[in-house]
Order: sequence, then structure tokens, then C-alpha cells
Amino acid sequence: MRAPQPAQKDGPRVNEEIRSREVQLIDQTGTNVGVVEIQAALEMSLAAGLDLVEIAPNSVPPVCKMLDYGKHKFQAQKKAAEARKKQKVVEIKEIKLRPMIDDHDYQVKMRAMQRFFEDGDKVKVTLRFRGREMAHQELGTQLLDRVREDTAAIAKVESDAKFEGRQMIMVLAPK
Repeated sequence: MRAPQPAQKDGPRVNEEIRSREVQLIDQTGTNVGVVEIQAALEMSLAAGLDLVEIAPNSVPPVCKMLDYGKHKFQAQKKAAEARKKQKVVEIKEIKLRPMIDDHDYQVKMRAMQRFFEDGDKVKVTLRFRGREMAHQELGTQLLDRVREDTAAIAKVESDAKFEGRQMIMVLAPK
């Protein structure tokens, strides 16, 4: 029966949490002080009113820097939030067509597709066959070829047209 392991702290070790006899010390201005004993490094950082933060724990000896840990943590959170804000999730929008679609309906679908590509989304074109339309699959192939040609300037084919049951599916991605 062993005692459970202490919970691992996320982030770097700070001040007394650093478990090494000697550390490579970098002061607040960024200059390399050299290899210093941990007690001397802690005293220097305390005298400067800063924290001793372990930057590179895997090197021998570990590299520690004197800095304000609260400020450092806040800056890291701010940077991560900014990165999340700039991140765009690519969605897959679906456009459903029929083999005997009328010209105006086709143009409406093409405008919607163009808007999706401008937003940076992928488009899944689904061509649905009903009843006796299955006997004229070449009409569906021609229609998907027409869609491919009309969107060639703004999109590329990610997955080519393939049959899945009573429908043909093609995925387009913005260029």
C-alpha cells in the first residue's frame, strides 16, 4: 500500500518547487549569470522581488529565470486566448441537388456555394436520385461535372463524385 502520487502541477516549477542542487541562472534583464546553487539563486530572486521560474527542466543543470511569475502566466493566457480567437473552424456545408434541377434553382445553389467558399467552408454536394431517376445516372454525373467546372476558379475537388446508395456525393474545398 503506497501513498498516492501528488497531483502534477501544470506549468513550470516556481521557487521552492525546483528540485535541483544547481541551476543555470538567467537574471531579469536576460543575461546569463551561469551555474549557481539553488539557495543563492532563490536569494537573488527574492532580493530582486521576483520569482525563480524553471524554464528548461530537462537540461543539465535546469535553466531558471528570474521573473514575475504572475505577469508571465497572465501573458501566456493572453497569448493563448489570442491564438484561439484567430483560429477558424472549417465547417462542411451541404448543398442538395436533384438530377433534373432547373436553371434558376441551380444558379441559386451556386450563389450559396460561392458564399460558403468565401467564408472558408467546405461544401458537400449531394445529388439525390428518386424513383426512376436511378435509370438515368448519367444525368447526375453530367450535373456534378457542371458543378465542378463552374466552381473551378474558386474551389478544388477534395473527394470526387461517388455513389452511396441512391445519392452521389462530392466534396469541394475553397482554394
